[in-house]
Amino acid sequence: MDKNTAIPRPAGIAALLVATISWGGMFLVGKAVLPHVGPAWLTLIRYTLATAVMLPAMLLLRGGVARAWQQLRAEGPDLALRGLAGFGVFGLLLLIGLRHTVPSHGAVMIATTPISTQLLRWLLDGQRPGRATLLASLLALAGVGVISGLLLPGGATGGATGGDAAWHWDLVVLAGTLGWVVYTRGAARHPTLDVLEYTGLTLVAAWPLLALGTLALTALGLEHVPATADLAASWHGLLYIGAISSALAVLAYNVGVRSLGAVTASAFLNFVPVSALLIAALLGKLPTGAELLGVGMVVAGLLVHARSVSAAAPRVTMTVIRECALVATNTSR
Repeated sequence: MDKNTAIPRPAGIAALLVATISWGGMFLVGKAVLPHVGPAWLTLIRYTLATAVMLPAMLLLRGGVARAWQQLRAEGPDLALRGLAGFGVFGLLLLIGLRHTVPSHGAVMIATTPISTQLLRWLLDGQRPGRATLLASLLALAGVGVISGLLLPGGATGGATGGDAAWHWDLVVLAGTLGWVVYTRGAARHPTLDVLEYTGLTLVAAWPLLALGTLALTALGLEHVPATADLAASWHGLLYIGAISSALAVLAYNVGVRSLGAVTASAFLNFVPVSALLIAALLGKLPTGAELLGVGMVVAGLLVHARSVSAAAPRVTMTVIRECALVATNTSR
């Protein structure tokens, strides 16, 4: 497909639902893999598999090795740092926090990324968000506090492994989202790259740094090389995390961004914690009342935020709500 080909709106909506459901499932799968593979090695394996998928696609669709090498020579250092922030800092902190908390909590932290982006733009660029965005941010952050158990008992205690200190690990995941914000902001600094090129080249440029970081943590005794038996026991989870949630889902999200625009597409991140909770419920792990309240607060805050920055967001919101209602109806049956 030519990079300038328009993508129909229904295809963009379908792609975004595929991406967000895949990311919701990633938290559940990652939680099961972490007892076998540590966070740093899981991050490295995850993005090694993602690179193995993305690189051939980029070379095939975007001009081959010569063009990719030219782009890396011209913009490699910044691409490597952006990739390190998005794949290394974000990926590692996400998995460290997920090891000690429950998947639905991590999914909610990720869903706050659009608001974090607006607040970081205010801090770094001086672009003050509107009153609705600020109020939405406060509501969403309050919801995060409820889910983590920091503001209301019954959030983090609903299955987290960290006991009274579980909320600390939720905040670790929240801090990791800043790495993803830095990564996504970097796309504007490379206007000659489309979304496929930016994703593929940041993976390629950052991979050596991810490998060196993992080896350094291993040499310091902070990580352990996964045993063959552990890799064999979790290979299916590793394949899902690397190929589905770290390659296919990113491509699907980029399709949605091209079809609907970045602001409208970001509204679909509201569905990540909902999908994580619904998938967990299907597997027999029902959410607590505090978790449901907190998710509702976060989603409400994000929807207010999306409506305030895009006239198209209400249409996307209703699409997401209809999809959530359909899944919930099928689940109840």
